[in-house]
Amino acid sequence: MNNSLDSTNLTIPNLPVMSIGRLVELLGQSYCHILQGGASPEVFPSVMLWGPPGVGKSQAIRQIAKKIEKETKKQVCVTDVRLLLFNPIDLRGIPTANEDKTLAVWLKPKIFQMDESEKTVNILFLDEISAAPQSVQAAAYQITLDRVVGEHRLPDNCFVIAAGNRVTDKSVAYKMPKALANRLLHIEVEGGFESWKKWAKDNGIHDLVTGYLATRHDQLFGFDPGSDDLAFATPRSWEMVSNLLNNVNEDPEQIYPLIEGLIGCGQAMEFRSWCSFHRDLPDVEQIFSGKVRNVPREVDSLYALVASMTAYAKEHKDDIWGIENSIQYARRMPADYSMLLMKNYMTFGKYFKDLLVHLPAYLDWAGEKGSVLNGIG
Repeated sequence: MNNSLDSTNLTIPNLPVMSIGRLVELLGQSYCHILQGGASPEVFPSVMLWGPPGVGKSQAIRQIAKKIEKETKKQVCVTDVRLLLFNPIDLRGIPTANEDKTLAVWLKPKIFQMDESEKTVNILFLDEISAAPQSVQAAAYQITLDRVVGEHRLPDNCFVIAAGNRVTDKSVAYKMPKALANRLLHIEVEGGFESWKKWAKDNGIHDLVTGYLATRHDQLFGFDPGSDDLAFATPRSWEMVSNLLNNVNEDPEQIYPLIEGLIGCGQAMEFRSWCSFHRDLPDVEQIFSGKVRNVPREVDSLYALVASMTAYAKEHKDDIWGIENSIQYARRMPADYSMLLMKNYMTFGKYFKDLLVHLPAYLDWAGEKGSVLNGIG
């Protein structure tokens, strides 16, 4: 548990603190055990995720859904409800008269229109619950606690997860009553580079973003609740920077004001400076073609080069000749960075790993770097 009082990482006392990766693994596996054991999702308490803006709570829900689909072979439907935009009637439904016009009945709201079949798993994600108007919170909390609102009940195949910002984040947030809090499973989410890095590789985050953050882990999450800045670095804002680079212009210089508007002036300046420096690195394609021999010596350059080579190798895993050339090049790199590159290669999957360790170039590399092989494999 982390009870740090650092201004960028204020935590809630007496709660477990997890990275996105750990949250996805533990919660996803728990849900899978329930489903595979034949129990109802109702036996698992509703979950309340706490964390600062942009840390990746919403992204975690999508990753949990993918994990359930992979392990149970069921279709997972996520109903994402942004409560800050809802009115109480959106959750309870619209009142109307019954057939003989003697009683009022409530039309079922859209969020309750879920597939109840055994082949489907539903996840109801109630986001921004701590910022919603109190009248909406009352209805939302009834869902998390009793799985009902008024006359309407969630289907048996539905897990419920809520999320909100902490009061210490200086976002719009209301303190949760103790009696209510005691009936939820609380987890505080923190930003972590390693779990974000794995997600970034699987979701097409631009090489410049992953390369920069590989050398500056501390810049992944720059939220400071004591600051009045509107633009600051978070996993969410870095994803938006990546979208600009992937879809608008790959040159950070050309879209610098847009990047600055996402992550702030100071962070954008550092990123632009690193990108400019990054252009002076050896051409990765030429490395894999066996046409480049010079190796940079500066620490930042080596980190950037390892990140770029990893990204290129992942996209060209079937180019065995190119992979061998990259390993031959790695033999000329300082031992720590050479080992880091091989560790990255090992994450590409079991088939690739088994192929890699039998390549002549890898055997030559292992013979030279044997003293630093601990931890690989």
